Amino acid sequence: MTQPSGPRAGDNTVLAILLCLAALLFFDLMGLIIKHLSPRYTSAELSAYRNVFGLVPSLIALYASARWRNAGKRWKIRQWKLGFLRGLLVSFAQLMFYGSLVFMPFATASTLSYASAIFATALAWPLLGERVGPMRWLAVLIGFFGVILVVGPSSEAFGAAALLPLGAAALYASTAVTARLFDEDVVTPLVNVYSASAALFGSLVLAFFWGGFSLLQSWTDLGWIMLMGFFGGVAVLLYVMAYRMTEQSNLAPFSYFGIPMAFVLGWLFYSETPWSDLFPGAFLIAAGGLFIVWRERRLSSSRSASLEVELAKSAAPPP
Repeated sequence: MTQPSGPRAGDNTVLAILLCLAALLFFDLMGLIIKHLSPRYTSAELSAYRNVFGLVPSLIALYASARWRNAGKRWKIRQWKLGFLRGLLVSFAQLMFYGSLVFMPFATASTLSYASAIFATALAWPLLGERVGPMRWLAVLIGFFGVILVVGPSSEAFGAAALLPLGAAALYASTAVTARLFDEDVVTPLVNVYSASAALFGSLVLAFFWGGFSLLQSWTDLGWIMLMGFFGGVAVLLYVMAYRMTEQSNLAPFSYFGIPMAFVLGWLFYSETPWSDLFPGAFLIAAGGLFIVWRERRLSSSRSASLEVELAKSAAPPP
């Protein structure tokens, strides 16, 4: 018999939130290094270097998965084509986001990338056939209006460069939405391995298409590249750990802490203070995403309550 949804055994929401915030910090640190290296190396090169290291935490998480080991360490999945397609989309998303760091302030590019939650809601209808009600469409419009304010004609962010982080956000959102199309018996780390492998392949192809790899200009750059890959890999691993500890809806609101975090880091390391670009648009982007999370939690609670009532009725003795 199906049981109502609720907290999973072993939930540790507080630790999961701390891991999520740490992952955001590591992602931002990775972005700072990418911005530092971008004058000397192309975005495609940096994406390829990032994915070489990004495959390692995915493999670590897979071999640490008890479900995967108990299932016989099965590598093949039915939707392997979808797994590789998601990875290729990630390689293009990386290329766009890393490229945006060349032309835009760090905090502005990072803030626009948080529109992924808004894109994910909009894509849930055509990709998953989900009904997106008027309240969630309202949240999408609020977030979209925030995007318009950030990239408005009067801001420094306006122009073709603003399309790069938005394109990255849309591609990242499509990978998040399509993750729900995998069979339930496929463990998340295995899906990540497929995506990371395809992202590595895609980024290598893009790098060669972009002109190949240039010689490293110094041992210091090699150290920065290795640190970039380490930060990105640790961030992915922390995210996987966090989302396995608690429900996604418990963590989603904290992801928007990345906006002020990116602003502070951009100010500390690059003396960037794009107040006029970010506010109030950043608040509306966060408000739209948080409204979506709040609405999802209400709907989930309503469905759980209805299911409990049905279970109680079915368990009651006949009159």
